[in-house]
Amino acid sequence: MVQRRIPRIKDLAPLMKFKTPELNAKKRRLDGALTINDLRAIAKKRTPKAAFDYTEGAAEAEISLGRARQAFEDIEFHPSILRDVSTVSTGWDVLGSPVSQPFGIAPTGFTRMMQTEGEIAGAHAAARAGIPFALSTMGTTSIEDVKAANPNGRNWFQLYMWKDRDRSMALVDRAAKAGYDTLLVTVDVPVAGARLRDKRNGFSIPPALTLGTVVNALPRPEWWINFLTTEPLSFASLDRWSGTVADLLDTMFDPTVDFEDLAWIKAQWPGKVVVKGVQNLDDAKRLVDLGVDGITLSNHGGRQLDRAPIPFRLLPQVAREVGAHTEIHLDTGIMSGADVVASIALGARFTMIGRAYLYGLMAGGEAGVDRTIAILSEQVARTMRLLGVNALEELNPGHVTQLSRLQPVAAPLVAAAEAVPVRKSPVRKASVRA
Repeated sequence: MVQRRIPRIKDLAPLMKFKTPELNAKKRRLDGALTINDLRAIAKKRTPKAAFDYTEGAAEAEISLGRARQAFEDIEFHPSILRDVSTVSTGWDVLGSPVSQPFGIAPTGFTRMMQTEGEIAGAHAAARAGIPFALSTMGTTSIEDVKAANPNGRNWFQLYMWKDRDRSMALVDRAAKAGYDTLLVTVDVPVAGARLRDKRNGFSIPPALTLGTVVNALPRPEWWINFLTTEPLSFASLDRWSGTVADLLDTMFDPTVDFEDLAWIKAQWPGKVVVKGVQNLDDAKRLVDLGVDGITLSNHGGRQLDRAPIPFRLLPQVAREVGAHTEIHLDTGIMSGADVVASIALGARFTMIGRAYLYGLMAGGEAGVDRTIAILSEQVARTMRLLGVNALEELNPGHVTQLSRLQPVAAPLVAAAEAVPVRKSPVRKASVRA
């Protein structure tokens, strides 16, 4: 039978360890975020619906984004045991220069709309972490100001080729003169995708003060105070815009851009050229023949063509076929360091985070971006240790199995379907009256 007694003070004393309360509310909430999804939950509470949905949303039914995230969940890791993993190296060279992590900050549009510190917060955080920062053509900070915020780090400029070619190339020239080392040419935007959340929210630049937005803003006064008391939105690519996001994108995107245009752009740029938006093997091979320095497997975060290919699913085949000839980068759906490690194991040299970065920014400004990078960095290192590897170079396809959820229809069934004759409706002749 259990013997019980009244606890003595000397027995309780070692158990009574009270933490000093954290009085800084921002630090308290960010310290409590252990995953990117935790940062997302904080961001949703602090950001008006239209701005949050612009980050969160994708095209049409948002199937592409859901599938991309599901693909990372549908993997199985294969660890090795009894390895000395007391130290791990999470860095290597990307496009000929060192990075401290195999991920960087992706180009994002209208970033100061999400949180007023915008791209400057991202550039500062990237500089501290030793990872690249990519500025979007649709960014809300100038090329020169981002360079000033990250003077010694890796700055990449993302280009949308406009209908106004001279204006596009003027941006390229500015980025080159500012010392950006990589041009990231996005090629999956002949027209804007159907981003239905933005249409339903009436998302415009600048945001319209309607009854709905005012009501939605009441529990989020800090966002509106920051927005109304800081410099009005301006862009990396244009001074001002008044209208909907869809109107702006359709005004800018050029549906005539082709491989010859890409070759011409490449000839104008003195640094590295990476083509973003590759979604099949044949295009990857053509880009290798064109001599680009890297390709990014991406479906634009699911924001262009819904039901587009899943980049992570494409990765093994593309890596086998062209990985020896060009660097392969990957984005879309990355929400953890384990996702990053799986990508590297299957052949990616580098990955990019967009939404994960913006969740941190919305959750806590520059400190929130630091927290995003810290969470992912910790997860990358921990996953590597648990797999039994000391360096990124040791990761290989044997460490990961992609489990099958979505499978193509078997070839014989497709052939059988194509063999079925198409029935045509009989053409009825009109009766002619005498």
